[in-house]
Amino acid sequence: MMTNTNTPGTSSPLASVLLAKKWTGREDPGDFWISEKLDGVRAIWDGSNFWSRTGKPFNAPQWFRDSLPNTVLDGELFAGRGMFRDTVGAVRREVPLDAHWRKITYMVFDAPQVQGTFEERVEYINKHVQGPHARAVRQRPCGSHDDLARAHRALRRKGAEGIMLRRKGSLYEPKRSSTLLKLKDFHDSEARITGYQQGTGKHRGRLGAYRVTLMGSGVQFKVGTGLTDEHREDPLPIGGVITVRYQELTPAGVPRFPVFIAARDYE
Repeated sequence: MMTNTNTPGTSSPLASVLLAKKWTGREDPGDFWISEKLDGVRAIWDGSNFWSRTGKPFNAPQWFRDSLPNTVLDGELFAGRGMFRDTVGAVRREVPLDAHWRKITYMVFDAPQVQGTFEERVEYINKHVQGPHARAVRQRPCGSHDDLARAHRALRRKGAEGIMLRRKGSLYEPKRSSTLLKLKDFHDSEARITGYQQGTGKHRGRLGAYRVTLMGSGVQFKVGTGLTDEHREDPLPIGGVITVRYQELTPAGVPRFPVFIAARDYE
């Protein structure tokens, strides 16, 4: 039997959340449900408030929160494909702006405190998430490696990040688990700012690139692609953490063609 033990409060109801491992190609796609990998901000809904996966509050407008059910949900605040920075800009504000939040939808993919299989939890989500600012993420069973490849290509052509795969019959595990896998062409990693490189040409007199260290490996590199005029004029502080996106790692472990995505200060 499914039960919901939600108690709305003033802190995140989850000490940790389910995190994905990478798709290796050795798994049987027929064992999984697939959905679009959304380029949004992970958010836990406790029945009255939003929280980041590390327990930071997201201050959504009251009208946005009023449209959601009184149950713990796991999903992403999503402004659309290629709109990640807009989403971050909205959720990181202490005082929310209605105009920003009207562009956002809470895309729900799990209900952590509903006891049951993934299929049972999806059934619960489809029944209870029906407000104007929230939607259940569409899940479909995968058939084969060819089916997965076709779905991945189709989503990438539409500008999506990739595909999430959820093992059939799986439970919600508050850890990084092989029951949840991600398939995408690019990789995202966190890097810590260690210094600045001055700009040249049209960027003379302002920031040209951040000098950063890849967290985990300690590899050092520079990232300037993707910086906005705002960041070049008023750089993030040394010691801050950013998200960088890249195609692959060189044999030396350096990200190839790194692009600045966002300051990692919203989680």
